[in-house]
Amino acid sequence: MSPDTIGVHEPVASVTVVGLDGLADVGFGDTESELTRRGILRTDVDACGPTLAGHDMISPIFIEGRLVLLWAGDPVQTPEGITAGTPIAEVEASYPRVRSLHAPQGTHRFDGLLARDGDRAYLFLHDGRTVRKIIAGYASWAHRLFLDGHSPC
Repeated sequence: MSPDTIGVHEPVASVTVVGLDGLADVGFGDTESELTRRGILRTDVDACGPTLAGHDMISPIFIEGRLVLLWAGDPVQTPEGITAGTPIAEVEASYPRVRSLHAPQGTHRFDGLLARDGDRAYLFLHDGRTVRKIIAGYASWAHRLFLDGHSPC
């Protein structure tokens, strides 16, 4: 390297991608016991429920011992690059068959966009302008979560 050249090494940002199958090491339908045995599901941290090792911004949601949803915050993104902060127009362009869901009047809940593919879906909670949270998993459970208004905690 010559004295006139400055070598700048910027760290590559680590982005977690949540798809309709789950994460690289966690799949929808996996059992709590299997994820615990593999050292992925942790119950020893101070959180509102079990957490996934290495995935601090993702909350797993289990029904009858099986993973049905992943509740994700920034900087988690979909394979299409949708993340918290993405304008909802980009969501609609990325998922042309997305369905609008409206939060009940008088609540302080976000509206949603449900992008379904077979029995799986993304539920994008938004403030009318941008995505605030991404929920991925089984479509029926994502829709039910929206209707019931629950969060991971």
